[in-house]
Amino acid sequence: MASADNELANNAKLTALARALRDLHKQLIHVETQYFGAVGSALEHLQLVANHPHFAWLQKLSGLMAQMDERLDEPEAVTLAEARTFRKAIEALIGPSETGDMEFRTKYNTLLHDGTDIVMAHGAVRKLLAAIDG
Repeated sequence: MASADNELANNAKLTALARALRDLHKQLIHVETQYFGAVGSALEHLQLVANHPHFAWLQKLSGLMAQMDERLDEPEAVTLAEARTFRKAIEALIGPSETGDMEFRTKYNTLLHDGTDIVMAHGAVRKLLAAIDG
């Protein structure tokens, strides 16, 4: 029974983490859009975020969020090993992993200093990452 409870807890932790990552991603896009300038309609904005080189660095985070959502859609419970794998992948992007994606991290750290909303979203993600047993 304890194993089933742990797996349900892993699902809940990963679900909360996915939500927090979506908020962080939204905040990053918001600030990057301000730097980019006027974008027109919502459809034009979506196309820019998906295709323009200015936003390309965020695709790594988008892809990771998609992988998490796909895994959470599966009927099997998330194992601790899977939760740890997602934690390591996220930490490779946003830190504090020593061996991470430095291109992403450089851009991320620059934006992290540009607004309290990003700092708050980052803090929420870090708190949820810490809740995944190391």
